[in-house]
Amino acid sequence: MPNQFVGVIGAGVVGSRVAETLRLFSHSQIYICDREQVLAQRLAARLADNKTKLNVVDRHDLNSVKVVVIAGPSPHLAIARELVSAGVSVVSTSDDIADCLNLLSLSKLASTHNATLIVGAASSPGMSGLLVRQVAESFDTIDEVHIALHGTGGPECARQHHRALAGQAIGWHDGEWLRRPAGSGRELCWFPEPVGAYDCYRGELPDPLLIKRAFPQLDRVSARVSATRRDRVFSRVPMLIPPQAEGGMGGLRVEVRGMKNGGRLVDVVGVAERVGQVAGVVAAVTADAIASSELTAIGAHVLGEDALPNKSLLAKTISAGINLHAFVRA
Repeated sequence: MPNQFVGVIGAGVVGSRVAETLRLFSHSQIYICDREQVLAQRLAARLADNKTKLNVVDRHDLNSVKVVVIAGPSPHLAIARELVSAGVSVVSTSDDIADCLNLLSLSKLASTHNATLIVGAASSPGMSGLLVRQVAESFDTIDEVHIALHGTGGPECARQHHRALAGQAIGWHDGEWLRRPAGSGRELCWFPEPVGAYDCYRGELPDPLLIKRAFPQLDRVSARVSATRRDRVFSRVPMLIPPQAEGGMGGLRVEVRGMKNGGRLVDVVGVAERVGQVAGVVAAVTADAIASSELTAIGAHVLGEDALPNKSLLAKTISAGINLHAFVRA
């Protein structure tokens, strides 16, 4: 396979959105792999046209492409290590804390093999980092970031949401990492319409870790996820009802606080879209930037870091149909 091509591991909700977006960017060849080959074959048949050919391949066949998006369920560590060791760049959509930390530990390996590893390139994390970087440009300095997420993508995303309410939430607060019970700290968060307001709670989410990495000057970082009373009550037992094939309309809320012209300022931006759609577009845009050599930083990185072309990535995400909303101050 020519090494400028892109591979996608996972033909579920997020993987499908990745492939659709890559086709939108006129990639002539896309390689798809899934542990259930029939899903990959259905996706390839649905998206193939005169300009784009989708090839269903075995995972080991992806060791010769330029970049691979891992859009399947976490953990992604073993697959990412194998690909990076072969000199293949990787874009991971994982939103599991332990998995993200382990992926970041592959930075030296990626640098040794001249590969790029982007960790948490989804909705939250991922889109959240791009939005923080955009909003930060209107401040003199920023010192607080607070993330809230509503909705889920596919079934694996719903299971991760379920686990996130049962674990330990982390947050950066005045120079130290704090651990608090997930499902605590209720806060009413307003998302862009038509989503509206939802009660959100601390969750076992990787956003604070990744946002802090991209913006080391921050004093406080937190992340919350929307939940009903039933979600919180049953979060510590196995899911008894199978999740839906895809969640409904979701929302992402990014609140940034800092200083401008000597005064304290708070800005809030958000997205109202299906979570799987946002995740797939962000991952595809990132992979496209690597394939086209627009993103050339080697080693492990997270979206929002200075080393990445964040403005261009966000612009392409918007051009792919993800609309941004700003909360207007009175």
